Amino acid sequence: MAKVQHFEIPADDVGRAKSFYGSVFGWTYDEWDDDTAMIHAVGDDSIGGDIYKRESPEAPTVVITVDSIEQSLDAILKAGGQRLGGIETMEGMGRYAYFTDPEGNRLGLWDTKTD
Repeated sequence: MAKVQHFEIPADDVGRAKSFYGSVFGWTYDEWDDDTAMIHAVGDDSIGGDIYKRESPEAPTVVITVDSIEQSLDAILKAGGQRLGGIETMEGMGRYAYFTDPEGNRLGLWDTKTD
């Protein structure tokens, strides 16, 4: 069963967004660089996320963990969704890809394959 694993929040001002979410929800962060921070949400059952510098008009993205990105993309295409770009690798962690559903919503896929 696929589960929501991660979320991504675009921001015009990453520092302002971190301050907002930190004060409202108690989130803490690991800094990746000046434009990206990994979110540590509160609670044992919380999912993780990141805040990143917005490059174009974007909405937050939900990322779903699956067993196989390829199989999921095949199912997405058959059900009327669209693939956005290729499958990318985060070295030693896993792979991700993006798609849109038939309503035009952008979502992500994640699997833990590293080869």
